[in-house]
Amino acid sequence: MLGRTDSRARALLVLIGFVLVAGSLGVRLAYWQVGRHDELSAQAVRQSSMRYEIPSMRGSIYDRTGTVVLATSVDRDRLAAYPKLLTPERRAAVASRLITILGLEGDAATELTTRMESEREYVVLARDLDPEISGQIRTESSGDNPTLAALLLEPEPVRVYPQPGGGPDTTLAAHVLGFVNRDGAGQYGVEQRYQDQLAGMPRVVAAQKDAAGNPVPDSSTVLDPGYPGQDLTLTLDASLQVAVEQELLAAWIADRAKRVSAVVMDPYTGEVVAYASYPSYDANDYQAIAATTPERFVDPIVSTVYEPGSVFKMLTATAAIGNGSVTPTTRLTDTGKLWVDNGHAHVDDADHLAMGRMTFRDAVAYSRNVVAAKVALALGHNTRESSRILYDTWRRMGFGTLTGIDVANEVPGIVRDPSVTPWREIDLANGAFGQGIAVTPIQLAQAYSAMVNGGTLVRPRLVRSIGDAETHPVYEGRVMPVSLSKTLQAMMRRVITTVDFYRSRTLIPGFEVGGKTGTAQIWDADKGAWKVNKFNYSFVGYIGRKAGHPDLVVAVRIEEGTPTVVRLGHLEMPVMSFELFRRIAHDSISTPFLVPDDESVPANAVANP
Repeated sequence: MLGRTDSRARALLVLIGFVLVAGSLGVRLAYWQVGRHDELSAQAVRQSSMRYEIPSMRGSIYDRTGTVVLATSVDRDRLAAYPKLLTPERRAAVASRLITILGLEGDAATELTTRMESEREYVVLARDLDPEISGQIRTESSGDNPTLAALLLEPEPVRVYPQPGGGPDTTLAAHVLGFVNRDGAGQYGVEQRYQDQLAGMPRVVAAQKDAAGNPVPDSSTVLDPGYPGQDLTLTLDASLQVAVEQELLAAWIADRAKRVSAVVMDPYTGEVVAYASYPSYDANDYQAIAATTPERFVDPIVSTVYEPGSVFKMLTATAAIGNGSVTPTTRLTDTGKLWVDNGHAHVDDADHLAMGRMTFRDAVAYSRNVVAAKVALALGHNTRESSRILYDTWRRMGFGTLTGIDVANEVPGIVRDPSVTPWREIDLANGAFGQGIAVTPIQLAQAYSAMVNGGTLVRPRLVRSIGDAETHPVYEGRVMPVSLSKTLQAMMRRVITTVDFYRSRTLIPGFEVGGKTGTAQIWDADKGAWKVNKFNYSFVGYIGRKAGHPDLVVAVRIEEGTPTVVRLGHLEMPVMSFELFRRIAHDSISTPFLVPDDESVPANAVANP
């Protein structure tokens, strides 16, 4: 007979074992339920909810009248996904179906597949969906057995530029406005400069999601309401802007130029009423431009520099008359050629001819390089002092620094400081007529505005108001006395009225006109030589209804124009820079309500010196 197998000790041991196991399970359960309660609760919330942003409506941009819309936004759907919620097989199936719906091929299809099959919690798959495609995705994402899952259609504003420009395949004021990329960021122009004001702040939303990863209706909670973008009202006049763009297109074609640019500015307030370059682009199709000719995005008025040539003779006049070394009627001798640096270098008049004794104002009118060089060399007691005086005049008038105009990507230009690298006589002589210095057209417009507005440097501006808040003129300071400003005005008038070549193609009956031309050779750095029959032509001048009171300053640049008449000292194109000035000036004073009948001048611009 077998012995008994039960044992009190064995039973006790088993009981103790059960107690220990149960106790450890209880401790573990308490650890999960109590010790890690907050963490587990948060994880559960994360798995059953989603957080996303809804972009605010971007502010619109208007012309100065507040009635012409230059840029605005319309709603389109953005397609996003939550790949981490799906199995790898399900991600691949959703990606395949979306490629078919969206009609993607090649790299675009590969990119969507890569994004959808990633382990990321949130990805953007497509933007600017047609309403029909959005509807199909919604349909296939609903029901008991949806084809698509873990997708979200988010409303997203898309930027549009509704006004056609003055040339083919362009939108109005493209270089001023810039564009908005697919991420909602402004690029170039005021779109980039005023990104924060235009974009506002997005609305942040939390919502419960269903098993398919889609938001549960009526479960959304606004975490941050955000705020909409502000509208901008520009200083541009849309009707004048169209006219100027058309003028530039015509000159570009006629002169076979690389680019043509123009700025029209109120010299007293700094308001820029027209601002254009051609070739331009269609901001609605910026992606195609980026893929083919991205250089068109660069704004020639603020972002590229050039040697301005003889328009800088007015800066030499500013320095020389300002320090009393000459007067407009001082007589000097034009010798046609001037040797400097002990005969190692020389400057020539464009026609290589000597005009003999003449007044300084006539030397400027006839654009005599030799006389300008002589005046610059005599600014001080020696080359070092003369260089400092001319350089200080350039800097005081805004060259070598930013004007502060409110667009993106402005450059300061290139001005060599003679206290860092001493100038030779040839450097000083060349600088007297705008060689050896690189500037932007907006700097020229600003400097000439100071010459004619009574002597105050005013900051150019393109934005008249941000939302309901108006902007105001910014005066950078007095740079010359009123008397010198009046003298420079008279010299600019003499350029137009004395020289037959200019008078017949620049004057506008019933208006006062003045200005200065400039023609400069272009250095080809690749070939180490001057470009053949390619020149930069400039004209900066003013027009006014009333004698002695300029209303607007116009700066024109024809880049790499091709002359059809080439003679020593005479390089003529079908549309010369001063003719383009006249056309634009005439368009400007013909624009209703642009030039007020009230001829009062802002006190800041004409305060006593």
